[in-house]
Amino acid sequence: MISDNAGNYLLDLAKQSIKYYLENGEKMEKPKDYPIELDENLGVFVTLNKNNYLRGCIGYPEPILPAIDATMEVAIAAAVNDPRFPQVTMDEFESLDFEVTVLTKPELIIVAVPDQYFEEIEIGRDGLIIQKGYSRGLLLPQVATENKFGIEEFLEHTCMKAGISADSWMDESCDVYKFQGQIFK
Repeated sequence: MISDNAGNYLLDLAKQSIKYYLENGEKMEKPKDYPIELDENLGVFVTLNKNNYLRGCIGYPEPILPAIDATMEVAIAAAVNDPRFPQVTMDEFESLDFEVTVLTKPELIIVAVPDQYFEEIEIGRDGLIIQKGYSRGLLLPQVATENKFGIEEFLEHTCMKAGISADSWMDESCDVYKFQGQIFK
């Protein structure tokens, strides 16, 4: 994964990106001097919380952009484009808690029978992506821990996030992926 220095840099960058966007209505320029390791393509999520409640969360599960660029984009998106919430305002900016999660590449879990997922998934370490047809849901590793989910509940909630029935993870036409996340708060 990335160094603590680079992770903390991304956390500060997420805050700066949101603040600049809220004040100016446009994306700020990418800094010129940043840790070189952030040029690596990585999956990144930015989560905003207010008074211990989710206020926005958007990210790229796949490593499609350099971490530095992905963080700037998803930070702004979490603040102003999460369809579950109204846009963040400048008045509430200071009351937000920021979190950046850097992801490993998602890995398809191959099982012969659904019960094998219980051996392949570790709560607190793994995040999940469940895909069935065009429906896809993702939950970060910390979601299971924060909500005290067991593995079956974690699978069910990821299915529901995808907009499919909670027991879809048992269906052969459903793909389950796991990934790990490095969290910076």
